[in-house]
Amino acid sequence: MRIIVEEHPNILDVSELLRPEKSFTDKDVSKFRDYTVDDNDPLKERVRRTYKLMHTHQTVDFVKGRHAEWLKFDHFKANIRDALEKLNDLVDESDPDLDLPNIVHAFQTAERAREEYPEWDWLHLTGLIHDLGKVMAFYGEPQWAVVGDTFPVGCEWGPSIVYREDSFVDNVDGANPKYNTKCGMYQPKCGLQNLTMSWGHDEYLYRVLKHNKSTLPDQALYMIRYHSFYPWHSGGDYGHLTTEKDEEIKNWVLLFNRYDLYTKSTKKPDMEALWPYYQGLIDKYCPGELEW
Repeated sequence: MRIIVEEHPNILDVSELLRPEKSFTDKDVSKFRDYTVDDNDPLKERVRRTYKLMHTHQTVDFVKGRHAEWLKFDHFKANIRDALEKLNDLVDESDPDLDLPNIVHAFQTAERAREEYPEWDWLHLTGLIHDLGKVMAFYGEPQWAVVGDTFPVGCEWGPSIVYREDSFVDNVDGANPKYNTKCGMYQPKCGLQNLTMSWGHDEYLYRVLKHNKSTLPDQALYMIRYHSFYPWHSGGDYGHLTTEKDEEIKNWVLLFNRYDLYTKSTKKPDMEALWPYYQGLIDKYCPGELEW
């Protein structure tokens, strides 16, 4: 199934994109994002521990500190390919669907997007680099501050957040009246752009690309910045803080989610054979050495 849209559309019909047809993936779609608790399953326990740490420590003050630390863009310099190849050594500890190096998932995502939308080269590159902010894990950042689903800090936590029932009990913002109400430190309908998101790879890569003046279109930047904001784009939470324009952004994120989530499998693409094509896209949209 392929959605036909104009080359540079403003509004996308994604009514059929919430679940792909079975031919899209090599396992039943109901088996993705399984966060059930099983003390005897090492993978599920690793995921649960990662989220417990995230939901304990991701506070307003923590996120402000991460901005101060990372948004000076003085940790290292690297081109996109060199940064991507670091992901050969990263397994995402929050992911219940894949236990392979993250670079494998990057190519899986990119190639599926390329198959369905061969004319949108920016979408192919977005698929390849969307998790690139995870390089923070190689520079001292714990995985609970790098990977996993994101959420706004400074307001009541959305009900669809994974492990929501008991994972926030030690988060100090839950006892702060400035932050523990429905809107918290925000105004109603303030919009996505005005939310302070939990710190992770989405926000970091978005900021890196803006800082280094990437020419990727806004749609790509939306996908990168909000692809892990599952409580909003898939859970239906936080509608009291978002605007009508944010619904358009959600459409693009859901399109991207089709490739990000449902392509995860143990089938490995031939990355060496694919590099020349993707290097051309890197040179087009994110050339040279970037400041990270």
